[in-house]
Amino acid sequence: MRTVFSYLKPYRLAVYVALFLMLVELAVELTAPLILARIIDDGVVAGDLNVVIFWGIILMASSLVAFLAGIVNSFYAAHAGQSTGLDLRGAMFRRIQLSSFAKLEDFATSSLIMRLTNDVTQIQNTVFMGLRIMMRAPLLIIGGVVLSFFINARLALVFAVVIPLLVLTITILMKKGALSFGWVQRRLDQVNHVTRENLMAMKLVKAFVRRGHEAKRFVTNNTQLKDQTVKALRLMEITQPVLLLLMNGSIVAVLWFGSFQLNTGNAQVGEIVAIVNYATRIMGALTVLSMIIMFLSRAKASAERIEEVLTTCDADEMVTDANPETYLRGNIKFDHVSFSYGKTEQEVLRKVSFNISSGQTIAILGATGSGKSSLLQLLPRLYTPQEGMIRIDDVDIQELDLKVLRESIGYVSQQTMLFSGTIRENISWGKPEANLNEIVRAADAAQIHETIQKLPDGYETRIGQRGVNLSGGQKQRIAIARALIREPQILLLDDSTSALDNRTEAAFLRALEQYPCTTILITQKLSTAASTDRILLLEHGELLAEGSHEELLSNSTFYQELYSSQYGKEA
Repeated sequence: MRTVFSYLKPYRLAVYVALFLMLVELAVELTAPLILARIIDDGVVAGDLNVVIFWGIILMASSLVAFLAGIVNSFYAAHAGQSTGLDLRGAMFRRIQLSSFAKLEDFATSSLIMRLTNDVTQIQNTVFMGLRIMMRAPLLIIGGVVLSFFINARLALVFAVVIPLLVLTITILMKKGALSFGWVQRRLDQVNHVTRENLMAMKLVKAFVRRGHEAKRFVTNNTQLKDQTVKALRLMEITQPVLLLLMNGSIVAVLWFGSFQLNTGNAQVGEIVAIVNYATRIMGALTVLSMIIMFLSRAKASAERIEEVLTTCDADEMVTDANPETYLRGNIKFDHVSFSYGKTEQEVLRKVSFNISSGQTIAILGATGSGKSSLLQLLPRLYTPQEGMIRIDDVDIQELDLKVLRESIGYVSQQTMLFSGTIRENISWGKPEANLNEIVRAADAAQIHETIQKLPDGYETRIGQRGVNLSGGQKQRIAIARALIREPQILLLDDSTSALDNRTEAAFLRALEQYPCTTILITQKLSTAASTDRILLLEHGELLAEGSHEELLSNSTFYQELYSSQYGKEA
């Protein structure tokens, strides 16, 4: 929790002001029973109206001061809590963005969303509650007990017996509560994971008539969340009855022993009233304390989950703000590169070596799971190989400035991702400062310009969520335009022309000649691969062969089988 609450440091002034005002409220609350005792003993019992009026005015004035202090305290406590939540959310988001995919694999997307939203909200609410009432409750208990001893030590001995029992009970419940609410947060992650999957795959669920199955899966996880939440809350609910039982018992004891002392002359009416008043206030504070236990238990669980992201997602891939005058020509060399995901021992790529000269267009062919996409993802350092070295222009990519490296690469992933907004905004996403002429040029090269012009609002046409109002081919071509507008030195196309017909694809490959970049494209179409300078054949993570279409057709049995499967044995 120390890491999480260190984000309070920039708001120390607000914290100090809130704490000071909270102490003002506390001082008024602690002195009120003393004033009340003075009014009873020196005013009411003695029959002196002037004493009653004098101390009554002081009591009212101090109450007004406490009221104003409480209002201002709420403002500063809210400022500290909301600002801490803002900074925490921003820090987590930056960590997630800067972290490598290998480190993010430990977190489900739904879990990260919950940590960014629900867990951070829990922390900012805890900060507010802490500065508003959370710290006042234990101080009120301590102050009430101490002042009770000053008033009448014999009657206050009741508190000396009860308070340690209360502290022990609270400590045990806090430890168990933190554990229980940790499980609640994990169950909530699972419910959100199932919900997110169903929302994203709604068409598939309906097409396969699996609504009943998915509903059952959701109900199962939702029920587990409910059961775990009930279990945690039941534990917390035990707190208040136990605290009230002990404190009510202490009030009865004070009244019982107070009556004896009153009869013997060892106590005054005002003293007994003051101690009962303190006991009542302590009981109220303990009631608040039971709520505080629940807040702290939730906060502890949330803080651990946030801290896990802030520490696990180590920003070792920090994108620098430096802009060194480095121009990548696009010569690429893989030197015995081996790679596997996460902690798995199965290698996705094994001892892969090849060279690509600047300006060449290379096609990669291979069966599903042969490591094609993994190979492309190593170039922009989305992942890091376990063995071997990747060089660009004879420089190890690990030594290249990450900002320069990625800004030199245009990447079109296998799963096309478009953002909410207009077509123009989605294309210029690759180059925010691009003007309309640059956008049109990139769209024209991607063979999507004419299609955009036919839309009612042209480039200002809004795209639905994940491009739902566009066809697969249209989405792919917009994504290609987004990569081309960068005018990259290296262009990576991960099976990004699969939804294009042969004519459109051929036109795109011809237009690509306008861009003097090194191009690596993954494809399943031999007609596309045949038009490139060289073809790499991957199988089970190993490079089987490389060469031109004619060379491989003559020398590679694997390539011949691929050719026969697409064009027939006669061909």
